[in-house]
Amino acid sequence: MPFPGCPAETPLLLAPMEAITDGPVRRIARRYGADLVFTEFVSAEGLAHGAEPCARKLAFTEGERPIGIQVFGHRIDPVVAAARQAEALKPELIDLNFGCPTRKVAGRGGGAGLLRTPELLEAMTRAVVAAVSLPVTAKIRLGWDAASVNAIEIAQRLEQSGVAAITLHARTRSQGFAGEADWSWIERVVRAVRVPVAGNGDVWKPADAARLLRETGCAAVMIGRGAMGNPWIFRRTRRYLETGELPDPPGVEERIAVVLEHLRDAAAEKGERRAVIEMRKHYRGYLRDLPVAAKLRAALMEPLTIDGVARVLEGYRA
Repeated sequence: MPFPGCPAETPLLLAPMEAITDGPVRRIARRYGADLVFTEFVSAEGLAHGAEPCARKLAFTEGERPIGIQVFGHRIDPVVAAARQAEALKPELIDLNFGCPTRKVAGRGGGAGLLRTPELLEAMTRAVVAAVSLPVTAKIRLGWDAASVNAIEIAQRLEQSGVAAITLHARTRSQGFAGEADWSWIERVVRAVRVPVAGNGDVWKPADAARLLRETGCAAVMIGRGAMGNPWIFRRTRRYLETGELPDPPGVEERIAVVLEHLRDAAAEKGERRAVIEMRKHYRGYLRDLPVAAKLRAALMEPLTIDGVARVLEGYRA
């Protein structure tokens, strides 16, 4: 059964990441081969209160398709309303966030907090599936902590509620992003449900994606932190999966060009100063493994204009 929203046989998905997967990141990821991208997660409560930043997160361009809009919340009615608002924009699917581990989200009963209340999670999912005509998917974790791993139960409840696919990040909420993802649970969930399952967690390079597919039988690979400042992971992984050959990493010229493309695109959306400041969190990925990369990153912390950033990069290239 194919993963909803994209025709690829083994889709490579860009994970929803707060303050990371905005429009410029999604567009570059699509250009470099991501088969399906997701928005940052959108607060249902924020939308209910008319918060403009939340509404902005719903927006996307045609160049980002296929795309899923991810929403989160701890109360059924606002989440249903958020799903309907998202559906009006005609994405390919609506994704429910049952995996965010942060105190701000999970600590208030949303995200991974719903793993502790399976009945509420199931009721919320059923309500959203009934309220929209688009495919509904869900992203989960193994459980709240090591003593309460319930990914199989949650996945089966989600399937019974009508979801079209499930993504499993193979860590517990208490792990956050520490330790290692336990892919054995992805394989168990794949066997426990009939809907497609995407595996997520610790995919840093093409060989990781290949091993995840081989070891778990998952239908898709979702890449999160491994794609930060590294959009070519999608192109390189696709080539590796199809041919067994690993393309060379991008050179200095391509990296500099993509950094400036990303920065200019972000400036057009957010304004120059904000784009330049927010770009700083992406440099580690874009410049990884280049000679004296740490020194270059330090120099890039200074400029507040695109021209200033370009001068630093041109100086490095020279």
